[in-house]
Amino acid sequence: MEIKTFSDLIDWTRQLHGHLAKCLAHCASKNEEERARLLLDYLAEHEGKMEKMVSAFETQAESKVMKTYIYDYLSHQPIKSHRTCDAPYAELGFDDICQEVFDYHQQIIELYRDIEARADIPEAKALLGSLLAMEEHEAMRLSRQTGRMSGI
Repeated sequence: MEIKTFSDLIDWTRQLHGHLAKCLAHCASKNEEERARLLLDYLAEHEGKMEKMVSAFETQAESKVMKTYIYDYLSHQPIKSHRTCDAPYAELGFDDICQEVFDYHQQIIELYRDIEARADIPEAKALLGSLLAMEEHEAMRLSRQTGRMSGI
């Protein structure tokens, strides 16, 4: 997907979380390690919730900001999803799954930070700040929850 406007960016982020949710859920039943299956189920549910949170930004943000072009800000490399959904999460252990998902979130956070630093329009900066805060908060929450699960 080519990202031209803030609307495209938010839609793209929503799709990323949605795709990850489906992939994790698809792989959960195929993983042989019980802890990994529990983790994949939890992460799939969490990514599904994040997809809905990002979707809320699409409906709540100002129309003027959503139509603002951002391609001048996009010198950032595209997000690298290390895994396609051909069941590789089914073959990973607990720690490797965590590392992959945390890396995925960190790339989104870095992209938002990069665009926010370049944004000139106050409303766009505010929107990016809100998206960034949500992503950072959810990444922190994931880290805490998976840390608790690692002791299972």
